[in-house]
Amino acid sequence: MSDRAPGGLALVEALVNTLDLESGADRLDTPEGRAEFGVAERDLAEVRELRESLRAVCLAHAGHAPHREVTPLGRLLTRAPLLVAVDEHDGSAVLAPADRGALLSRVAAAVAEALTAGTWLRLKACELPECHWAYYDRSPAGRRRWCSMSVCGARAKMRRYRAK
Repeated sequence: MSDRAPGGLALVEALVNTLDLESGADRLDTPEGRAEFGVAERDLAEVRELRESLRAVCLAHAGHAPHREVTPLGRLLTRAPLLVAVDEHDGSAVLAPADRGALLSRVAAAVAEALTAGTWLRLKACELPECHWAYYDRSPAGRRRWCSMSVCGARAKMRRYRAK
């Protein structure tokens, strides 16, 4: 079993995780990081806005408030039209991005896919403020709180223990 989110959610998870909040390192600052998502340097402000809106939604899925004010994801996704693509052979249909090259369109299609599959609410962000790393919650009850029990979970539990 992979730790990555299923289907198109892997794209969303990877995009949110381009920024390490603890160190401040941003993979989008590198040509390789931008190439991974097919974005140009001139589009970085919009991509970062999208990333933080996605992080806020992931935090909400985990029951946490956003770490800062962001543009609502729904408002951003209205700029990414989707088309109904019907397979000529078996008649199956999916919502596909109208502009396959645009990151925003690919994210919109991933969100639509996850909504249809019932997996959207399982993409969450770690509750630790210095982390907020996106992860896919595979726990049976869907109540996982940290991206990693061995790192962030241990830190949180140790902080609570020391506070007592």
